[in-house]
Parts: sequence; structure tokens; C-alpha cells
Amino acid sequence: MPLSIEGRRLRARAAGLTSRHPNQPDVAIDERRQLKADAAERYVRDLVDQWPPLTDSQRGRLAALLTGSGEGADDAAP
Repeated sequence: MPLSIEGRRLRARAAGLTSRHPNQPDVAIDERRQLKADAAERYVRDLVDQWPPLTDSQRGRLAALLTGSGEGADDAAP
């Protein structure tokens, strides 16, 4: 799936910062983190668009996974 304009901007900024500061790998960490978050959001959005509507329980379990709270993750029976 192609990158958005914002995704291309973040990728270019991360690459530029990395090449200008090769001895400081953390200098572009925010751009890389945002780029990964944007990719995850697009992926999840595409999945949700293809799924049938979720129940409240299913939404709660997925939200718990995405927020890292872990609540409800044990209830994730098939």
C-alpha cells in the first residue's frame, strides 16, 4: 500500500536526519515512530473496512490490545 504524503514526508525526514547524524541513531526516532504508527493505522483501517461490524466485546478486546492495557486480552476466545 503506497505511503501517504505525510508518510513520505516522515520517511524523507527520518532518512535525512539519519544520514546527517550517523553517530546518533536516536535523532530520528520520533519520525520513525510516527511513520510506523501511520502504517499501522492504515493497515487497521483497511482491515476494519473489510470486516463485518464488531460487537462491543470485540471492540473492547481490540482496544485493549492497541492501548497495551492488556485488559480483556485473556477473554479473547475464538
